[in-house]
Amino acid sequence: MLIVIGYFIVLLSVFGCFALEGGHLAVLFQPLEFLLIMGCAIGAFLCGNSSKAINATIKALPSLFKKSKYTQDLYMELMSLLYELLVTIRRDGIMAIEDDIDTPPNSAIFSKYTNVLSHPHMLEFITDYLRLMLSGKMEVFQIEALMDEEIETHHEEGMVPVHCISKMGDGMPAFGIVAAVMGVVNTMGSIGKPPAELGHLIGAALVGTFLGILISYGFIGPLSSVLEQNQNESSKSLNCIKATLIASLNGYAPSIAVEFGRKVLFSTERPTCKELEEYVKRPPIKIDR
Repeated sequence: MLIVIGYFIVLLSVFGCFALEGGHLAVLFQPLEFLLIMGCAIGAFLCGNSSKAINATIKALPSLFKKSKYTQDLYMELMSLLYELLVTIRRDGIMAIEDDIDTPPNSAIFSKYTNVLSHPHMLEFITDYLRLMLSGKMEVFQIEALMDEEIETHHEEGMVPVHCISKMGDGMPAFGIVAAVMGVVNTMGSIGKPPAELGHLIGAALVGTFLGILISYGFIGPLSSVLEQNQNESSKSLNCIKATLIASLNGYAPSIAVEFGRKVLFSTERPTCKELEEYVKRPPIKIDR
């Protein structure tokens, strides 16, 4: 929704001010210039990226118009799940959660946290490292290093659409210049026409540069920024899980371990210590086995 509002403000500011200064909006209507610029941009996007990058970018675009999934409610649920798992491990031993991590949707613990279950990468991260902890064959520093590698890989993969859209936006002013040059060439071929007609042709040519810059900085550039913020939030959720599990492996009690996870969250989603404590401890944990 914010993207739509932002686009509206951009268009209103540019075209509204142009009209208030006495400009004629019809002059800016140059569909062939727009077609040239967008055609070049799409062509460059296709030839400059692999099929994997193109598919990833297309899949990422719908998320731009949705609200962020990474809310305080999600993190409260995530840390409550981790707390319950760690309490179960401390009370009954790590083997007690073997069935839970093998089939999370059927687990008495995981099934309580439907919001977490709807995030496959978070769920997989939790179960994979609990399984490694269950094996008992890795030291804490080895698990932590592996977590860092996976989080970095996850972040790099998520940044692919960001780079694709950013590069596409960076090229728009240049394609605008191409459109302007083509317009000037067309004008030079009509040099014998009256000054009024030549002025119209030159104005149409300059619209190409205008459109290239406007599309780049007013429309495409902001999209890459939003995608980057979304990816940072996604990686932050994995860091929250990592901090909690590593704290537990280092011997901290579950209530302290989830505090480690809370501390890595952004301030906009981070609950207070009291809020988290009240949430994870309500109601008493009941596990049917």
